[in-house]
Amino acid sequence: MTPESTTSLPGADGGAPAVWRTRGGPASAARALTGLLLVSPDGDTVVRGAPAAAAGAFTAALEAAGVGPSDRVVVALSNDGELAGPQWAHAAAERAQAAASIGPRGRLRLHHALEALGATTLVITPTGAMDLLARLHLEFLLDPLDLGLRRIILTGEIASRRTMEHLASEFEADVTEVYCSPFTGVPLGWRSSEADPLTPIDPGSLRLASLEKDELLAPPYAEGLAELAIVDGDTVLRTGQVARVPAGEVIPAPVHTVGDHVLVRGVWLSLERLRRALGRIDGVSGWELGLSRQGTLDVVTLTVTFNRESLIGNPMWRSRIQQSLKAITPITIAVEVAERAAETGAPGTVTDARGHHLGRDRTAPAP
Repeated sequence: MTPESTTSLPGADGGAPAVWRTRGGPASAARALTGLLLVSPDGDTVVRGAPAAAAGAFTAALEAAGVGPSDRVVVALSNDGELAGPQWAHAAAERAQAAASIGPRGRLRLHHALEALGATTLVITPTGAMDLLARLHLEFLLDPLDLGLRRIILTGEIASRRTMEHLASEFEADVTEVYCSPFTGVPLGWRSSEADPLTPIDPGSLRLASLEKDELLAPPYAEGLAELAIVDGDTVLRTGQVARVPAGEVIPAPVHTVGDHVLVRGVWLSLERLRRALGRIDGVSGWELGLSRQGTLDVVTLTVTFNRESLIGNPMWRSRIQQSLKAITPITIAVEVAERAAETGAPGTVTDARGHHLGRDRTAPAP
């Protein structure tokens, strides 16, 4: 991948020095990569595609979820590199009766696809599943049981509390959450309830790392915050996802994010690229990125402060901001303008009402 910062430090087990990497970094590093590459929508992250051996991880995740020969699997996912959905479907086709990757789509078209294919298993994001459920009740006036889903596999986002329990009750289905690499989409671990820790698919590749320094943690862990990390040979990839770790030897699922990217609707949004884009627009003196999940889906709102009153009601300036946002991310971001101008510039801020993002500085996360 393209490295943002690398420091060679020994792991907690005293082994060989590791190269530590995070999301983002100089574009020149991507030019050195060869073979099949996965590129995030904003172009910030480039990684080598998952090797054929990674297919075993998808198979293991499907097996953990109970998928068998009588199942018909529909995958309604996209990821940063856009290949996770087809990889899920390919692995499912080897294990189940049939499988299809249909990508993310509107709930009416998703519902139609599930019925047309006779799906028994759905692989989807947590908010996607909850949105489908809400629309079945409120818009389609349908009983979720009529879909005949026996299994739901959630991945790609930090789920709201009780999501797994609620979906299991409404669909009368087995619900499994699979934690996948935010770089390649390859499954790394799974759990069958929110109370459970992750069961690593390859215990050696999924680790916990200190937030304060480039160091892998060794069990038994002390209680506190730790970042999930992926060990790939002599390289340690910081995922940007943080777990609240109980004292002991288990690895919990992540409940927070940290660093220069925030996770919105399964897509990573670069705060640094947002800062640079707004910095090129004359008249912007400050901004606040608001993240919330008031209903079933994530909502993003950018509130911009201008440095002079004449720009507040100017539709051209609002349009310039909207076009700048479209240039850096596929995520739909609503634009609002502060009612009062502020001549003095101020750094941009992030307000995450979901409680997910701990801040850009790993060494000083929000409580």
